[in-house]
Amino acid sequence: MYANINDTTLYFDVDGAQLTLENGQFKEKPVVFVLHGGPGGSHSNFKPHLDALTKEVQLVYIDQRGCGYSAEEDNATYTLTQNVADIEALREYLGLESIWILGHSYGGMVAMQYALQHGTSLNGLILATTSPSYQFIKKAKQFINEQGNEEQKYYANILWEGGFQSEQELQAYYQAMSSLYSHKISDNQEQVRPSVKRSYQALNKGFGGFLKNFDVRDDLHTITCPTLIIAGRYDWVTPVSESQEIHQRIPGSTFHILENSSHSVFNDENEKTISLIQAFIETHL
Repeated sequence: MYANINDTTLYFDVDGAQLTLENGQFKEKPVVFVLHGGPGGSHSNFKPHLDALTKEVQLVYIDQRGCGYSAEEDNATYTLTQNVADIEALREYLGLESIWILGHSYGGMVAMQYALQHGTSLNGLILATTSPSYQFIKKAKQFINEQGNEEQKYYANILWEGGFQSEQELQAYYQAMSSLYSHKISDNQEQVRPSVKRSYQALNKGFGGFLKNFDVRDDLHTITCPTLIIAGRYDWVTPVSESQEIHQRIPGSTFHILENSSHSVFNDENEKTISLIQAFIETHL
């Protein structure tokens, strides 16, 4: 489905009914906006990993501006500030008084900024393998320099510079880095990756530009909604220390480290990740 908001066309997909009939009474389930990573990723990366959540919630998958099935726009609008504004506009477009947000990686950065700007419209926050500041880039660079192979170093340097020239080159990056993103995949194992439309322009805009200055650390103490933080022990790009800092700065937040996961916790330890999210939402309804 498409929403014409903020001078663009945003793609979203809804999974699960909002109203269910239980014992002759209609029950309204919480609505969770699901924000993908990247920048430049797609909602498709979550499928089918989140299907089990629809028993308890209604999921609204979103392709951020210029990403996935959303309309391509002027690169100048591919910013975190604009992504936050688009999420709020979509909430209003759907007539929702309040929402939950599940943000993975860059999506978690958008989610935290949304919480800081639109906290009264937020029921809860779920942050999976993300970071509160540009410091994650420094740590990721150090990891690649010390542990990456030559191919991974080559593609990581393109990432740091925001220098991808095509979607094909970006796909090659993810293929080369797959064993780092998922703890399930070994260095010599070929991964069959789904055909996901990625935006190298949005990724370049982030890593070549605004992510170098991204920093919400000093404001996180003002977030008051229930917050769940999930980290992967072997995460190379947003390491555990980044999630620990978020936990330390958001009062009353809940923090879990998945010991057999890297960045892709929904793939590496799916059942455990889903169970943590389900229990957290149920506790805070």
